[in-house]
Amino acid sequence: MLAQLSTIDIVVLVLMLAIMPTAGIIIALRKKTAEDYFLAGRSIRWWAVAGSVFGTNVSSFHLIGMLGIGYSIGFVQTHYEIVFPAILLLCFVFLSSYRRLDVFTLSQYLEVRYDDKARLLYTILLILIILVQLVGAFYVGSITLQWLFGGTGFAMSYPTGLLLIGLITCSYTIWGGMESIVVTDTIQTVMMLAAGTAVAYFTLSQPEIGGFLGLLDLDAAQPRAEQKMHLYLPSNHPNLPWTGIFTGLLLQHCFNFSTNQFLVQRVLAANSDQDARRGIIASGFLKLTIPFFSISAGVAAFYLFRARFGAIDFNSDNAFLKLVETVIPHGTGLIGMILAGLTAATFSSVDSMMNAATTLLTVDVYQKYVNPKADDKQIVRFGRLMIVVMVIASIGLALYTYTPDRTNNFMLKVSAQLSYFTPGIMVAFFVGVLWRGASARAAVIAMAAAPFYGLLSEFIYDNFLGTYPAIAAVFGEKLNFMHRVFLTFVLSLTTLLALSRTMFPNQNLTGFERLRVDLNAGQLARAVGLFLLVQALFVSLIFIGGFSPKDVAIWAALATFGLFFLYKTTPATELQPIDVVRAGVPMFRFSLDGDLLWAGLLTATSVGVLYYFA
Repeated sequence: MLAQLSTIDIVVLVLMLAIMPTAGIIIALRKKTAEDYFLAGRSIRWWAVAGSVFGTNVSSFHLIGMLGIGYSIGFVQTHYEIVFPAILLLCFVFLSSYRRLDVFTLSQYLEVRYDDKARLLYTILLILIILVQLVGAFYVGSITLQWLFGGTGFAMSYPTGLLLIGLITCSYTIWGGMESIVVTDTIQTVMMLAAGTAVAYFTLSQPEIGGFLGLLDLDAAQPRAEQKMHLYLPSNHPNLPWTGIFTGLLLQHCFNFSTNQFLVQRVLAANSDQDARRGIIASGFLKLTIPFFSISAGVAAFYLFRARFGAIDFNSDNAFLKLVETVIPHGTGLIGMILAGLTAATFSSVDSMMNAATTLLTVDVYQKYVNPKADDKQIVRFGRLMIVVMVIASIGLALYTYTPDRTNNFMLKVSAQLSYFTPGIMVAFFVGVLWRGASARAAVIAMAAAPFYGLLSEFIYDNFLGTYPAIAAVFGEKLNFMHRVFLTFVLSLTTLLALSRTMFPNQNLTGFERLRVDLNAGQLARAVGLFLLVQALFVSLIFIGGFSPKDVAIWAALATFGLFFLYKTTPATELQPIDVVRAGVPMFRFSLDGDLLWAGLLTATSVGVLYYFA
């Protein structure tokens, strides 16, 4: 437990935590229409989109879990933060199509493409996913608060922590809606980054480590099998196999950034397509900072603890607290700042998920089926009521479903639990907008069948295929959830394609025409193919030419960045559809005013990291 907080720590902690509800409540005092309440009047600027997406995506158990996985497994957890394929997919395929329809929810989007059954099924699945995540966020948030403030004057019980999270988030979410959430998420993002950076700085500055470069040298001095600053583990690794990273985890990223209501809702609320695009790209850069202040700090903690304390064995998720006790100077206010940042991270995902769930319940259930003629006042009132209901349900389930006891690498376990439903949703969206032949009935069946495909894949593999030594040597004795996501995606995709071509052909093409995307299937395939071709050349240099991954990292990054110069831009203020193909190479008329440049930098930086830390 942390030692008793000093006066300066308490002052910093209270002042920083008071900023969030105060800012949210001030925003909440403004009168709200339905669009104001659920989408902030579609007026969010790019920097607020970036802060809100990052704050929504990153929570306290995310930061603590990242550091814990860095401590126990290594830098390979960085793959959870390299999300450029998903960001490019959202920015340059789906974004303008989503915004063109002027919808509140992605389920409304599915209704336009398919029918009301697809809309309802998406709503049900997303509410289930969000509820599971909400319960997990309340559970881990309360445990985190207990853990952070234990031994101080702010010590609290598990139920008290749940109640505190609910009351604080409700104080501004109920009355302020999306606008309050975006403002507080942005504040929380700054606080989280400050806390994480402080812990990383003091950890890496320890004489046993010698900075980030010192950490790399220290790690390189270990036997290869014991090194932690690498991004690829064997395909049979139980948690993070490289084969799963480039299949199932990639698909999970695409779900989160392209078809997940509570994250894409920030894009729908942006002031313009350009603000939406720039905000989501900026959030990708913010996510790339996590490996270098959270995961690397976890790796450094492993070497630091081993040097100072010898062999110690404890829950890896406790590495964060042990690190704060060990390296952060006392009596400076820094511990108070770090606790405030971690507490803010506890709230950042909870408020966003509550708003997304209530938006789905209000727009897709209440306004669609219960009261189609509801005015703005009735819609907002019902939304506020649903927030209360979701909070009460989440606290109740957190009390009676979970026990106040975390296990190692809790974040990986939550990711695995949530991934049964997502492949079917991704298939319905991706195929639906890229192929006009996809039918509504086939899409609904594919979404509904996905969880069963996942369970079936696990059962067959764990009980039959995994028992063969040759197969187990390649993919492990148990089916990793990333491999399961990929298999489920393939089975769901096959189901949708087969049923659309045979039993349930698509008879209605009007919806598809309204969903024109900025990159069609052929152009997307060519862009992906060109990217893969460039990477294949550099991978060949490593495996055939004898170059080290570090030697080719900068050149691979530059070549990747160069691909973006193939695309033509115009000075227009809004994104225009693609309409020119020259010499077989798509020439895109993106009006990005630098957005394509920033997307290229994000992609090139990510690719450089993938090679350098191989």
